[in-house]
Amino acid sequence: MSEIILPQVELNIYTPKDTVTATIAENYIVTSSSSPNFVRHITFDISGTDLVGRVKCGQAIGVLPPGMNEKGRPHKIRLYSVSSPDEGEGGDPTKISTTVKRVLEEWESKLYTGVASNYLADLQPGDEVKLTGPSGRRFLLPENANDFNYIFFATGTGIAPFRAMIQQLYASGFDKSCVLIFGCPYRTDLLYESWLDNVESEQSGFHYLKSISREGRRPDGSKDYVQTKLTDEESLLRPLLEKPDTLIYICGLQGMEDGIYRELLRQRLHGYFEPGRPLPEDPGALDSAELKRMLKPSSRLFVEVY
Repeated sequence: MSEIILPQVELNIYTPKDTVTATIAENYIVTSSSSPNFVRHITFDISGTDLVGRVKCGQAIGVLPPGMNEKGRPHKIRLYSVSSPDEGEGGDPTKISTTVKRVLEEWESKLYTGVASNYLADLQPGDEVKLTGPSGRRFLLPENANDFNYIFFATGTGIAPFRAMIQQLYASGFDKSCVLIFGCPYRTDLLYESWLDNVESEQSGFHYLKSISREGRRPDGSKDYVQTKLTDEESLLRPLLEKPDTLIYICGLQGMEDGIYRELLRQRLHGYFEPGRPLPEDPGALDSAELKRMLKPSSRLFVEVY
């Protein structure tokens, strides 16, 4: 197996006390018109800033919303994963992108809106926005990325770094195996679906698996989540997972890693956890906190949850 060599990256070129101003280049919806959710692909023009050519896929940028919070203090930075490859959106190093879900929630008969997500979702091309970053030094493709196979697990906007990584890999002549397992409640919530379908049709080593949790049931009556693909698609995934040069990346809502860990343990795929630690004989008997205390991702497992 090749050594996993992560690239050296620059961090915090711009900080909350020293932001940089970018402009919106594009802002469009990437969910179905019938989806109850609104997720947008937003591209920033960073021309003339020190971010040009210095943001890697897998990293995040910070957005500083204008105005004050309910305590009269300036809003805090919100981090968003970059969804464009190292070369920039569309190969333009002066453009970087992210994927943003507009947050609208009702609690005790009151409607709450996400401060940064709704601010970003409302911006139009030409509008200015204050950015920080980049941040993140581990959730990256290796420098020798083409030496490995990949299994990407994503839920919701956790797909952002994988859009970037998939573009990055195939632009560099990648010819090994890559699987994206994407989970969402309804089929209308699939993100970048037509593009991913096209990648699957054009690249023989790429597989796009969709886990739709609230539409239909699996044969045993349970719901379809990202981790259930490890069972349902075992003939595809098991041989790939058993290869020592396969890496797993997980990105999305906090807690999604729990089911994936349990299934990896059930299948005795222990190479994705640090050796030398006692592994549970029955992971199903442990709660999430206990499971995470016992397990530490190995160098082959990358996790970014929020």
